[in-house]
Amino acid sequence: MIALHEPVFSGREWRYLKECLDSGWVSSSGGFVDRFEETARGALGARHAVAVVNGTAALHLALRAAGVSRDCEVLVPSLTFIATANAAAYLGAVPRFVDCEGTTLGMDPDSVADYLRLKARLSAGACVDKDSGRRIAACVPVHAFGHPARLDRIIEVCGRWRIPVVEDAAESLGSTFQGKAAGTFGLLGCLSFNGNKIITTGGGGMVVTSDRRLAALVRHLSTQAKADPATYRHDMVGYNYRLPGINAALGCAQLEALDAFVQKKRRIAGWYREALSGAKGLSLLWEPPQSRSNFWLNTVLADSPARARALMKRLASRAVECRAPWKPCHLQGIHEPLSAGTLGVCERVWRTAFNVPSSASLSRDDVRRVGRLLSPKRDAGRGSRP
Repeated sequence: MIALHEPVFSGREWRYLKECLDSGWVSSSGGFVDRFEETARGALGARHAVAVVNGTAALHLALRAAGVSRDCEVLVPSLTFIATANAAAYLGAVPRFVDCEGTTLGMDPDSVADYLRLKARLSAGACVDKDSGRRIAACVPVHAFGHPARLDRIIEVCGRWRIPVVEDAAESLGSTFQGKAAGTFGLLGCLSFNGNKIITTGGGGMVVTSDRRLAALVRHLSTQAKADPATYRHDMVGYNYRLPGINAALGCAQLEALDAFVQKKRRIAGWYREALSGAKGLSLLWEPPQSRSNFWLNTVLADSPARARALMKRLASRAVECRAPWKPCHLQGIHEPLSAGTLGVCERVWRTAFNVPSSASLSRDDVRRVGRLLSPKRDAGRGSRP
């Protein structure tokens, strides 16, 4: 079977894990946590980094640090993993769903601009929804499948309306926009190191920011807001969100291979592009202008829902793992169906796109096998097996 995305452990993972176990510092204290944060900070060009237990916790903490609270609204792309919207709901805020662009599958900044122009107003330096009266407290662009959203336009629009930007960069470690790391454009950025991400700590996440005060707040909240460890005095309602050292040790080894992983995954994307060239009714989502994508999950776009379903069924029958994009958040039935404009693009993408195997360990023959299954008639004419 060719899996959708498997981790690759070919560096110092065993060595660092043994060092961590030998030291006894396997919980959230110890040298590996500090080392992991410092290495990630350097890799991203961020000033501050705080490691936490997973990407959802990172989003929760970042939104709270950005000032999101009960009865606020948060602009969220509907085409995203549900955690993006859930993190806002944890704080009592209401997600307002935004459509995606067909070229990036990220939040459409023009939809945001049009919605705010028609439906928002500035009041005492804050952006307020005219209809609900709620403050629009944050905007959370997602870099879908590793492709950066149109960050320059998103930052411009949100800056004009005094809306903090919190980047959900869970899938885009190693991606850049205009030469700068995804996750470092907003007030805060959030990463995930889940087992299926480009690097993994098993579970894990991180908040990055250029603001020293916000970094200190995130760190404080992640450790149960312990104001005085000696007397167990807590000055805020905090969370048990710190990353254990044993996970950080794994992450240190994985970060050493990040550049190699990105290079290999970009090569794999090129192989897919070659394999699908000339395939009728199919295309590969490619990196947007001004971007360098990590191609976390390669995404095939079909010309119809029926074609997409048939191809996914064919791949599964030949032991090739694939998956459809996330069901749009506004269709889940667990959040208020509030939208910032129409949501037709994300619904179309949900029905016509699918992800194909993208592990950094894939060979060219693996990609060719997937390509033959996706376009058997074209290859059959050249004598290849369908």
